[in-house]
Amino acid sequence: MAINLQKGQKIDLGLSKMTIGLGWNPNEGTGYDFDLDVSAIMIDANKFVPEDEFFVFYNNVDSPDASVHHTGDDPSGGNSDGGDDESINVDLTKVDPKIQEILFVVTIHEAQPRRQNFGQVRDSYIRIIDELTGSEVCKYELGEDFSIETAIEFGRLYRRNGAWKFEASGVGYKEDLAFFLSKYFKGQIIK
Repeated sequence: MAINLQKGQKIDLGLSKMTIGLGWNPNEGTGYDFDLDVSAIMIDANKFVPEDEFFVFYNNVDSPDASVHHTGDDPSGGNSDGGDDESINVDLTKVDPKIQEILFVVTIHEAQPRRQNFGQVRDSYIRIIDELTGSEVCKYELGEDFSIETAIEFGRLYRRNGAWKFEASGVGYKEDLAFFLSKYFKGQIIK
């Protein structure tokens, strides 16, 4: 049975292979489509991305250690009928030893110029699926707690005593993807 995650909740997933699924329904009104993006930021012990290839998103779909794979961009939420529109596959057995955390964030592409926020997106969620069984392990509804935000730090996988744990961060921001890069990456960020 799936857990409905609460902000700050920590769980032991007991999984080595999982899918992080993001879903939402397309905008049926006037204006722009809502383009939600899920990204994985792989962080070392110093709380930084060691190399830019460890930032996995729609323009860099694979981590250099082949542990994290983004399945592709959905610019409208129309890729599925009630299912995941974007997803990231994670194989914890392949994660580079220098990586201590994998942070998952969801952003709305061009939210500021389009004047969009999560309060306007219908049925948005992010969830973790056991890749071996296909069953949903936990889910976080995005629209309810984030009515004015444009970016959400969903949660993080982190190493603790040789095992991987998951914490639901549930922190919202009025920011874009570049905000997370500036927080965790030392290199040059080109917008």
